[in-house]
Amino acid sequence: MRMLRFLGFSAALAVLAACQTNDLKEPPPPLGDFVLGLNIAVADNVQKVPISRDADPKEWEAAVKKAVADRFGRYDGNRIYNIGISIDAYALAPPGIPIVVSPKSVLVVTANIWDDATATKLNPEGKQLTIFEGASPDTVIGSGLTQNKQKQMEILSYNAAKAVEKWLLEHPEWFDLPPLNGTAAVKTAPKTAAPAKSAKASAPVPAKRPSAGTSPTLGATVP
Repeated sequence: MRMLRFLGFSAALAVLAACQTNDLKEPPPPLGDFVLGLNIAVADNVQKVPISRDADPKEWEAAVKKAVADRFGRYDGNRIYNIGISIDAYALAPPGIPIVVSPKSVLVVTANIWDDATATKLNPEGKQLTIFEGASPDTVIGSGLTQNKQKQMEILSYNAAKAVEKWLLEHPEWFDLPPLNGTAAVKTAPKTAAPAKSAKASAPVPAKRPSAGTSPTLGATVP
């Protein structure tokens, strides 16, 4: 019976291991003519959850910047976009806590993106993302017991950069891509034409240009 339990637990770990994969060697999903410009991470006001390992803000900034560079450095377009990430809060599961608690690590960030050529912030409000470490054999019993601080930060930063990429993919209009549903809006002509004397040509309304946000190229604090 004990052996069966062990085999079952081992099988579960194998499944979890398969879920924790690294996709950076795969071709990146389409983001139009994207190329990464400024890669800014700020942790000046980061908050630590009480039950957590300590991490210096500079360590967080370095970890997140590396993860963003690794993910978005795969794009080689000609239109520059700047990404700014604020590291808001974190919890790094500490060692020495009973297994029954199974503490998990978590990271909270806020992301912003700018079109560098127009110095325009594309998202009206910062996108806050809550990032978890994900399931793997090293986190089943709590990552504080199986991973050091640097590894926890590396995994959370990797997941954060991936979440930012997923968020950008939800906004193809920022990159001059077709809508996600792949269909353009079609205007239906009226069944009966209006009398000639009442027909008036409407002057085209110029597209409203997005309000210019503060761009990191202007030297402002980001995000």
